[in-house]
Amino acid sequence: MKRSFFAGLLVMLLGSLLSLMPLTTHAQCSLCSSQVESARTEKDAQDFSGLNTGILYLMTIPYLLVGAVGFFWYRHSQQRK
Repeated sequence: MKRSFFAGLLVMLLGSLLSLMPLTTHAQCSLCSSQVESARTEKDAQDFSGLNTGILYLMTIPYLLVGAVGFFWYRHSQQRK
């Protein structure tokens, strides 16, 4: 029990640290990138620098949910044995 608690705590800590690191990836779909490019050419263009970060957050949530379900499923199956 203690080992799994500390392993889960380590995974959560590592995930938190990795989510705070600045990412230089460009995770834009073609529609998003075309909207950003068209907005840059206009005079009253807004700052869309946070668009990549928002897309990365939207991509991260499903992976975290699937990982949590998998973890609890695995833990439940281990308790039955």
